[in-house]
Amino acid sequence: MGAAAVVEVGTRGTGRVVRAAAALAMAAGLLAAPAAAGAADAEAASCATAWGSTPEGTLGIAPGQVTSVRSGRHACFDRVVVDVRGRSGGFYVRYVDAVTQDGSGDPVPLRGGARLLVVVGAPSYDDDYRPTYAPADATELVDTRGARTLRQVASAGSFEGQTTLGIGVRARLPFRTSTISDGRTTRLVVDVAHRW
Repeated sequence: MGAAAVVEVGTRGTGRVVRAAAALAMAAGLLAAPAAAGAADAEAASCATAWGSTPEGTLGIAPGQVTSVRSGRHACFDRVVVDVRGRSGGFYVRYVDAVTQDGSGDPVPLRGGARLLVVVGAPSYDDDYRPTYAPADATELVDTRGARTLRQVASAGSFEGQTTLGIGVRARLPFRTSTISDGRTTRLVVDVAHRW
């Protein structure tokens, strides 16, 4: 509990000092603590998931191409979305000790206490090997400032018809994956919970 301010209130002719503000501030702090605890309990209950941390997905190859990677923050999780023009050949997402570059096997440094490997069954180039997704900075695909779980999203390359990303997260937390398709675009969605 912080220190309360003392406000001097003069009364006509007496010069009396009243310390009512200090008493009110202390009382407000005592009353606010149970309300804050109740709000935290309600948030924890509303964010409960049945998600896990085991590998998800199946991987194949399809004629689509990766066109963008983006992220978002929600009340209970952080989200990474990989946009694919056309159909995706599926995906594979799992926690790993280290993410490595496609082709070379060189390590991809990632901030955070845990690393998610994301493999998308679509390249980041077209049939003539022209890039369909060429980020300005392959080590920082999205802005993770303000995210509670995401620490970094980096490219690990596009090789032999698939695109690989590394997601650095705060800790090994539950995640879920899904795909959304409208016939023209497929979206791979990776949600990482803020807590267990």
